[in-house]
Amino acid sequence: MEFAYIPSPSRGVLHLGPIPLRGYAFCIIIGVFVAVWLGNKRWVARGGRPGTVADIAVWAVPFGLVGGRLYHVITDYQLYFSEGQDWVDAFKIWEGGLGIWGAIAFGAVGAWIGCRSRGIPLPAWADALAPGIALAQAIGRWGNWFNQELYGRETDLPWALHITSVTDGREPGYYHPTFLYESLWCVGVAFLVIWADRRFKLGHGRAFALYVAAYCVGRFWIEYMRVDEAHHFLGLRLNGWTSIVVFVLAVVYIVLSARSRPGREEVVEPGDPDDANDAKDANDTAEDGAAVDLDKKSEDDTEAADKAEGKAEAEPEDKVEEKDGAGSAKKS
Repeated sequence: MEFAYIPSPSRGVLHLGPIPLRGYAFCIIIGVFVAVWLGNKRWVARGGRPGTVADIAVWAVPFGLVGGRLYHVITDYQLYFSEGQDWVDAFKIWEGGLGIWGAIAFGAVGAWIGCRSRGIPLPAWADALAPGIALAQAIGRWGNWFNQELYGRETDLPWALHITSVTDGREPGYYHPTFLYESLWCVGVAFLVIWADRRFKLGHGRAFALYVAAYCVGRFWIEYMRVDEAHHFLGLRLNGWTSIVVFVLAVVYIVLSARSRPGREEVVEPGDPDDANDAKDANDTAEDGAAVDLDKKSEDDTEAADKAEGKAEAEPEDKVEEKDGAGSAKKS
């Protein structure tokens, strides 16, 4: 009996002439744009200038992509360096394989470089971007749908994912759509961070830490459902242990940060040097104008004094002439 299911795309790439258009890449790109757009709105609302989030993202995104790929290749090295595998495939990022932990870690390094060059506190920038990152992950997970990867155990639920590909050892069938579970979870995390940030005025990196902690909770149970090959330690997948450790660190940071630096940053972005130069030029112009006015006033005062002196010198002569005239008239 046929039941309802989520179909998989017949292919994950379309060709526009010689140019391949890959669904995985499009999902990543759209996610980045959404993260920057929302991050910019939150940054401006906190007193920052438009465009700053995008300027720093120019550093963070490339670092994040490199870090995400490195984490994936290192933790799943057997896919690229074991017998019968081609190590060149490790560079084919468009075929899928980005580890969020490496992406966040390396992306933070890139963001730190960008923030340092602008004199901006990294925690404040991270707080503004946190819900946008969650939404970017939600969108990016649909890239796994295009590649028919990262699914869970077999199921007959109405929302089962129908896998049709047989490449890389896949077996066609109906599986839990873990990509969809994580996508929906990330949307919920984004709304949670936005709500908590408005309600509790989170600052100094606590909004970002909340995003990390909430994501780890979802990633742990979703990771438990996945059936793709992975390294295990004490019965848990490696990413499951990573979720536990990162969750604990995020919660500890929230508690300690709230005690040592309560509230939000009052200033998230320093004044623009160009504005300061313009103000200085305006002040210099005003001072020059004032100096010109003083010089002109001094010249006017000097001229008035000269006129008054000349009048004073001329006045006695007139009086002498009047006196002489009066005397002559009287003598006559």
